[in-house]
Amino acid sequence: MRERRSPLFAAALVLIGLGAWQLGGAGLIHAKAWLAQGLLEASWAATLAGAETVKPWPWADTWPVARLRAPRLGVDRIVLAGISGRTLAFGPGHMDGTALPGAPGHSVLSGHRDTHFRFLKDLEPGDVLRVQGTDGAWRAYRVSGTEIIDARRARLAPGDATPRLTLVTCYPFDAIAPGGPLRYVVSAEAEAERAVDTRDRYARSIRGRATEESR
Repeated sequence: MRERRSPLFAAALVLIGLGAWQLGGAGLIHAKAWLAQGLLEASWAATLAGAETVKPWPWADTWPVARLRAPRLGVDRIVLAGISGRTLAFGPGHMDGTALPGAPGHSVLSGHRDTHFRFLKDLEPGDVLRVQGTDGAWRAYRVSGTEIIDARRARLAPGDATPRLTLVTCYPFDAIAPGGPLRYVVSAEAEAERAVDTRDRYARSIRGRATEESR
């Protein structure tokens, strides 16, 4: 009887083939980004189940560290460890030396402008970003502003223990040539989720009592 292979195993084989096939630079990035999603989902599920440093494929030098969502835009991304070119081909990465996404402190994430972080151009002040850490808990951040910086002159400050999130990608978004010195930066501040939940519960209890009294 012929052994049946899982779809994820098949995707891994395709990734091997793409690595050997010399596509154009942009085409290879898009193909890798698309094919890797099932492997990343499986790796993230194993991480949430308690496993540590779960590589999405055997030869990977990265692993999932968080999940990032932009609800208004319908965006859902698995965040990987590190921001090397190899890592960013498969998803946004977490910059070493900054706080882990969802943890206290300043967390910096980077991604390609033509794939995983293209949605940054559509984010607006006030938008909510949600981050799931390896503990499974979700934290909310609210976009406070955007700016364009020159990477040759500006550096992202590490900041203090205040939870905040910075998303970075190359700029402009419609550039033909890869790279360049300009960066598009989205800043987001942590939301006080517990305080919001408490107020919501209080509001629901008030409405419930009012409904009962009107009967």
